[in-house]
Amino acid sequence: MSLIKSISGIRGTIGGKPGDNLTPIDTVKFAAAYGTWLKNEYPGKNLKVVIGRDARISGAMVQNLVMNTLIGMGIDIVDVGLSTTPTVEVAVTMENADGGIVITASHNPKQWNALKLLNHKGEFLNGEEGEKILKSADKENFQFSDVDDLGRITIVEDYIELHIEEVLKLRLVDLNLVAKSKFKVVVDAVNSTGGLAIPALLERMGVEVVKLHCDPNGHFPHNPEPLKEHLGDIMELVVKEKAHLGIVVDPDVDRLAIIDEKGQMFGEEYTLVACADFVLGKTPGSTVSNLSSSRALKDLTNGYGQQYYASAVGEVNVVQLMKDRDAIIGGEGNGGIIYPEAHYGRDSLVGVALFLTYLAERKEPVSVLKEGYPTYFMSKNKIELTANLDVDAILTEVQENYKAEETSTIDGVKIDFPENWVHLRKSNTEPIIRIYTEAKTQVKADELAQNMIFEIQKIIT
Repeated sequence: MSLIKSISGIRGTIGGKPGDNLTPIDTVKFAAAYGTWLKNEYPGKNLKVVIGRDARISGAMVQNLVMNTLIGMGIDIVDVGLSTTPTVEVAVTMENADGGIVITASHNPKQWNALKLLNHKGEFLNGEEGEKILKSADKENFQFSDVDDLGRITIVEDYIELHIEEVLKLRLVDLNLVAKSKFKVVVDAVNSTGGLAIPALLERMGVEVVKLHCDPNGHFPHNPEPLKEHLGDIMELVVKEKAHLGIVVDPDVDRLAIIDEKGQMFGEEYTLVACADFVLGKTPGSTVSNLSSSRALKDLTNGYGQQYYASAVGEVNVVQLMKDRDAIIGGEGNGGIIYPEAHYGRDSLVGVALFLTYLAERKEPVSVLKEGYPTYFMSKNKIELTANLDVDAILTEVQENYKAEETSTIDGVKIDFPENWVHLRKSNTEPIIRIYTEAKTQVKADELAQNMIFEIQKIIT
């Protein structure tokens, strides 16, 4: 079992011993650290925090612990209950709140849960803010309120509907065009809150919905990470139902995967590419994704005569670079769409609305749309190291070996070759180097990864 503390929040498995797992004691301590940070940021202010959760079995327990801890610190709570990560982000700004917490472990299995921490803009905390909270949790120097100054809980049950309304107001979303297309869509929401949000959005857009695993009971019917090897059920059902496409989201609905009409994966990397294609065709501007995302977005953006930028891995890094470069769309290759006209957060509802509008405009099957994009294949590997090895020194030597190539060191080492690339990143929690490669064939991507593993092993020995 495990407990992982990072600048973006706390994540762990339910049960076990405090300090080793996400127990009630750890949950309360970290919630108190977040409350302490807020009180230091806004001294003397009557604070308000939005709290929502995905449908995990442990969600209600963790949420109640978090809310009552913050109430004990004199902080008011807006409880949006079963929700999605992007819905909570939207709710923070709509409520003029001072922060937000999403109770979700994203794509992790059911035994995991986590606290994702937001600022007053409904965006993830930056590194400096996260470090302050981690230090506060270690010190346990918390101050709770007297009985007359306790916070209050306000329950608001319609924020998914309010979120949908905001999505449908987006300038590029054409409700009538989608409705006229009479799409039929299968939805796999892995029995979490996407089962509430995605079908409701589709029905508002005039789409016929076939629900698969849309009961938000937290019992995930398969591994909740939306990867091909986990999605056999929906791939078969799309074909059986003669649907135009399938839509898959993870438990907190910030990752979007598409299945084409033939029951084949569109590819998580290409969710962002397709949405960016639509947006760039209407609104010239730059795009951003992280260093481990497909080169296809760069190719597409350059094809429009616009500039592409790559950030360090992590949503907060993508968002910051998008702001710095005034990007019109960005995200991560895991199916996360960030569209600033909506808000600065990965949002599958926004992705669905943009994708369907584009598909209706193109009047062609999903498989044909995919054929128009550059074809790349990825390989994801890791090499385990002994704890005493200097990982930074290893990465520096790799960089030196490839100094004649285009390289980036903003997050590990990325080497861009003319036809492919390799990205090496060290883990912050275990002695491993993650190795991501991309090439124009799967064989070449796998070969590039194995060659890099062999090269690292030579450096070590």
